[in-house]
Amino acid sequence: MATNLAIDPELLEHALRVSGERTKKATVTLALQEFIARREQAAILDLFGTLDWDEGFDYKAERAR
Repeated sequence: MATNLAIDPELLEHALRVSGERTKKATVTLALQEFIARREQAAILDLFGTLDWDEGFDYKAERAR
């Protein structure tokens, strides 16, 4: 799907240099992948401390089953 975007040329050139990618398309694709990964990781971090642990659970006994 072709999409036209108005991206700051200086920002794109900087991203191109920093990323080491050879094309603008590859640079934008990599940037989007990294953006998504970071947001998903942040969402996972928000889950820490929200689970209720069963102190009586014996994981070793469960392995033997």
